[in-house]
Amino acid sequence: MERGRIAQYLAVFALSLSTAAIGTLSGWPTPVIPKINNNETFVEITKDELATLLAMSPPGYVAGSLVNRFITDSLGRRATILASAVPIICGTIITSFARVSWLLYIMHMLWGVGAGMISTVIGIYLAEIVDKDIRATLSTCTKFMFNFGNLMIISIGPFVSYNAINYSLVMLPVVYFAACAFIPESPYYYLKEGKVDHARKSLLKLKDKETAEQELELMKGHVSKEMRNSTSAWELFTGKQYRKPLVIAFGLKLAQIMTGGRSIQQYMGLITQEIGLDVKVSTLLIIFGAFKFAVGVMSSTVIDRVGRRSVLIYSFLSTGICLAIAGLYFFLQEVIRVDHSVLKAYGTVAFIAIILSNGLSIGFNSIIGVISAEIFPLNVKSVAMTSVNVLSGCLGFVVAKSYQAINNVAGFWGVFWAFASIALAGALFSYMTAPETKGKSLEEIQEMLQINTASSDEDEKLSDIEVIEMVENCRESKESRKGGIL
Repeated sequence: MERGRIAQYLAVFALSLSTAAIGTLSGWPTPVIPKINNNETFVEITKDELATLLAMSPPGYVAGSLVNRFITDSLGRRATILASAVPIICGTIITSFARVSWLLYIMHMLWGVGAGMISTVIGIYLAEIVDKDIRATLSTCTKFMFNFGNLMIISIGPFVSYNAINYSLVMLPVVYFAACAFIPESPYYYLKEGKVDHARKSLLKLKDKETAEQELELMKGHVSKEMRNSTSAWELFTGKQYRKPLVIAFGLKLAQIMTGGRSIQQYMGLITQEIGLDVKVSTLLIIFGAFKFAVGVMSSTVIDRVGRRSVLIYSFLSTGICLAIAGLYFFLQEVIRVDHSVLKAYGTVAFIAIILSNGLSIGFNSIIGVISAEIFPLNVKSVAMTSVNVLSGCLGFVVAKSYQAINNVAGFWGVFWAFASIALAGALFSYMTAPETKGKSLEEIQEMLQINTASSDEDEKLSDIEVIEMVENCRESKESRKGGIL
């Protein structure tokens, strides 16, 4: 294996430790909610307060994404990844001694801040350092580790005490901080800052020496073209060339969040109790986590072979069908009121449908972040990814708060059929709008979407001095505009 590829794999492994930590924190409510209902904790919390607790992560996610917008471009991708450990460490410390609900609100919000920072920057970083032929596979590996973290806490959590779960979380951010401290900075970031020598050194770590200089020249031309355009949020939302990627990224993110996969996982313990199978809830949770993890393993080997667009369409479609089947079971139970002794035989079908829906959703959950990072050019990528994650946080808050409200009004059947409708709509949206980015470079993707960032053929190759001068001119232009506003 080439030296550059090894460096890319090692960098992705370090990043995967951060997503494993986020996956563990994301799965925390699954074993903890049954413990709260069974009075196995020292925290006194009502159902409404529990819904509020679960809804605090999305606002934190929004805050993390907004903070990320400034850190990513000013301090770099690597510094942002390291900074994300700070709110997570603070949150895990609070969890260790929290005895009242409002402290848990703060904890969950801090976890959301860290998750928002990581989710935003990882997509950008991987799109910029990983070779195009393995980009989707390695990006899926980060999602694989997210699911591994989920599996660990879902499998172990039911068998240990509430305090043991919380104490074990403290080391997670420390481990990934130590690992990510050694990853190289993105050469695109260095070129954007005019640090050509730093970009060359970074590229030599990530690519083969024979091709590194050639790739540096291509990157310089790419960066110079994109840096000539405005990088403001106003330009992103008003520029005609960005409308298509915005519609694609926002539409896919809306469908992803509104299918309710995270809420279903968080309430999985209560849902399985409602189905009433003659199996321990802890066993059902392990089956749920193991299946989701296994699907994640398979998806990492399939996505680059099948293609992003096909995975999006079929994963949304199959998820929608499975959610509809689960909804039908609860409709017969709650509305038609079929006798439990008759319906109980079909409880296994409902449970299988639910775990299939959550497992198959890994397809679009893994791909949407990759596509969003690929379709935006460098000059607006940071603000675009931040905007997508802000939307994600807002929608996540709506879903977390409305889940219990819909359940109170329409029952589980209303919840599952609402999620199923959105998943099926997501399949249709993907079929109509999603591009196939498999095997394409970032430049080729933007050409396919007709994002015109090119100026002339003379920009194909620029000297180090020209790149630095171009960046300085862009900075002076920004400062003059700020001065005019003030």
